[in-house]
Amino acid sequence: MTNRFQIGVVIGTHGLRGEVKVYPTTQDPERFRRLKHVFLTDRAGEHELTVESVKFVGALIALKFKGFDSIEQVQNFRHAELMVDRKDAIPLKEGEYYIPDLIGLSVLDEKEQTVGRLTDVLKTAANDVYEVTKPDGTTVLLPAIPECILDVQPEEGVMRVFMMPGL
Repeated sequence: MTNRFQIGVVIGTHGLRGEVKVYPTTQDPERFRRLKHVFLTDRAGEHELTVESVKFVGALIALKFKGFDSIEQVQNFRHAELMVDRKDAIPLKEGEYYIPDLIGLSVLDEKEQTVGRLTDVLKTAANDVYEVTKPDGTTVLLPAIPECILDVQPEEGVMRVFMMPGL
């Protein structure tokens, strides 16, 4: 299980006073209004930064970090990932899981036979869909519905599923 979650990606600078434009990768972009600290990962490594201000610019977010007051200081942040600690992540409801905690789980069927590894979570209008890569390299898509997903244990590294006919 991961200790940090990505909430956005820096896509460029914003103005001349050290702000960056961020493409949010979180389900709740409003969470940026409450941010105090983030971890920025770029080519130079990881930096813990204090958020000084937040502005919404269309679908993007303009962030200003404390101690960064010019475009020259932030221009190398382009393509950097913004992360938050697990303790600062959006709280989950019962039966919900963070996607990074699901990726890599061993998927077993109702007979405890290996189906494969969960390699992606696809968001759809109806429900999430889990992409499972089988040992032979082929993939199977499983709807994330109670009839199909029997048990999820990220701490154990396992998900148990019912392989519905036709899957």
